[in-house]
Amino acid sequence: MTIHAFTSFSYSYLNRARVLATTLRRQHPDWVLWAVLTDRAPEGFAIDWDREEFDRVLTAEELLGDTAGQWLFGHDVIEACTGVKAAAMQWIMQSHTCTKLFYFDPDIAVLNPVTEIADLLDSHSIVLTPHQIDPEPRARRGAIMDNEMASLRHGAFNLGFLAVRNDQEGRRFVDWWADRLQDWCHDRQDMGVFVDQKWCDLVPCFFDRVKILRDPGCNVASWNISQRRLSFDDQGMARVNGQPLRFFHFTKLGAVGDAMTQRYAGDNIEVYELWLWYRNQIEKATSPEIPNRYWYYDSFDNGVPVPKQARVLYRERSDLRAAFPDPWKAEGGYFEWLCRETDFMAGMAGVNGKSA
Repeated sequence: MTIHAFTSFSYSYLNRARVLATTLRRQHPDWVLWAVLTDRAPEGFAIDWDREEFDRVLTAEELLGDTAGQWLFGHDVIEACTGVKAAAMQWIMQSHTCTKLFYFDPDIAVLNPVTEIADLLDSHSIVLTPHQIDPEPRARRGAIMDNEMASLRHGAFNLGFLAVRNDQEGRRFVDWWADRLQDWCHDRQDMGVFVDQKWCDLVPCFFDRVKILRDPGCNVASWNISQRRLSFDDQGMARVNGQPLRFFHFTKLGAVGDAMTQRYAGDNIEVYELWLWYRNQIEKATSPEIPNRYWYYDSFDNGVPVPKQARVLYRERSDLRAAFPDPWKAEGGYFEWLCRETDFMAGMAGVNGKSA
């Protein structure tokens, strides 16, 4: 029996992925760790994967083949990195050595063994963690709006974590999810879709042997810290509501994460200590050669950033995809068409709106 685990990220999140891999390797040295990379390295930066904690690397081009260029153009960085997750699961589960498969977001740190979750896959095919496992008191209207209402908008389950058994039901789920993400991994809350996540509200309806894991030590984050008290026992083990802290989701590192933590952690000093530890780990894992917020697929080949509206238009119009099979090409390509026919490029690289 071999357990595999993977995360999906761009180079701007390499530092976070390194911390995840290091902490996961420390807890489970025998697991096979995959990096699913929806990016290409920035100029002047070369990574030696043999010196990283990951055992294997999988790219979006390998997963998507000839359709990669057009598919990636139709997605922003968050949509792309989440949109390849199910395809990566299909790829990894095709290995006869993979009996159980875990996914963790790159901004997670695994702080205690997750053996008990792996054991759940002996009797279940799919394991999901809800954003919240305890309701907010009625008097805490702000917490209800920030947490419970956010779950209504973005999905009941946090897909920063997922575990699947490589059996018939697990593969049936992954195949369905891959189909949906191929076409509909978009941030379109007006249509009831939030990237890969909202789809999984349907999992308990469509599939059998689904375990909804209500463990307070799993997927601890800003959206549930109001109901989870972090402490350290006499042996130094991190605990949440008395249970081992298995993994913490350090979402939105920076001002937004700080604001949410301060709002809901209150006087739980241990939470701030854990965030300080994480910041220090991220700093050590950061490669300064990688520009801030870098993503190779952010721009046309002339360096002009691709507006979100241009991505949406391209993915929604088959005539444009047929006319411009290489949407990244600027000269004589989709870029020049946009400059003529739309206002998307106004003010960019000297373009002053659409021409007559």
